[in-house]
Amino acid sequence: MTETVALHPVTEPTDGRTTSEAVLFEIRRVIVGQDAMLERVLVALLAGGHLLLEGVPGLAKTLTVKTLADVLEASFQRIQFTPDLVPADLVGTRIYRPDKSTFDTELGPVFCNFLLADEINRAPAKVQSALLEVMQERQVTIGPETYTVPRPFLVMATQNPIEAEGTYPLPEAQVDRFMMKVRVDYPTAAEESVVVQRSLGDAADVTPILTAESLAALQKLTQEVYVDGSIVDYAVALTRATREPASVGLPGVKPYISYGASPRGSIYLIHAARALAVVRGRRYVLPIDVMDLSRDVLRHRIVPSFTALAEEVTADMILDRVLPAVPVPQLASTEQTA
Repeated sequence: MTETVALHPVTEPTDGRTTSEAVLFEIRRVIVGQDAMLERVLVALLAGGHLLLEGVPGLAKTLTVKTLADVLEASFQRIQFTPDLVPADLVGTRIYRPDKSTFDTELGPVFCNFLLADEINRAPAKVQSALLEVMQERQVTIGPETYTVPRPFLVMATQNPIEAEGTYPLPEAQVDRFMMKVRVDYPTAAEESVVVQRSLGDAADVTPILTAESLAALQKLTQEVYVDGSIVDYAVALTRATREPASVGLPGVKPYISYGASPRGSIYLIHAARALAVVRGRRYVLPIDVMDLSRDVLRHRIVPSFTALAEEVTADMILDRVLPAVPVPQLASTEQTA
């Protein structure tokens, strides 16, 4: 692994796997374990999608995003969401200047490359909705003017699942803008021991690996990854199975689903799978790439019914039934086992 570390920022990445390993190596100098989360963070970065991290406090969610910004030599802003936050605190506002009798625009913290929305479910709906335009359109409208945020632009939000007091559920329209929702779990005993040992010394210095320009080149490389038509059909079948479980022989699952994943789920499955293929060193997508990402892409797009809530059936439980029932395409190339 150490052979892949770059001493200076990469200017024109040509090998996605080598560059990805170098980025992950630097992040792991600060973050212990959480390999699945780190891989998903990198996938979201390459695919240009936003990421929602859910986990109890103390699992390095915030530190991961901050470290990623350091590794990429990019601007970083952190917003601590609170119940008294207003939309102007995020996007900015117009300020009247009496001496000039004019209005000046003060841009908010969303104008950065990496925006960490910490504990996003602690802000009311009007604040959460203020992020919709910037997440979808990469722009903010303040008064009569529209302002474009810097590229790349990535929102990584965190939420605490164990506290209900003082929190506001994210609207479905807001949640659907996130490419993935990743559940962050506790580290193993060995990993936790390393975390404690590292806390006794100075924090590691992170070496920047990518610039904004080289990241854009890597994202373009991701967009050139080949996707076979059968894999597109597989992604669509996975998404449709969350809406029509009877189509895969599971009519008994339908009463637990109010709404299944939207077509945005199919789109994000393919885009995320292309990024994962780059991270794994391939220029083509395999069914395993789609399969590995299906839970993270689809879990927050399923709205359980009242029956599911009464019986404590979660979206993950529904996916446990639905995903294995969808036939996996068999590609002609023997490289699908690579």
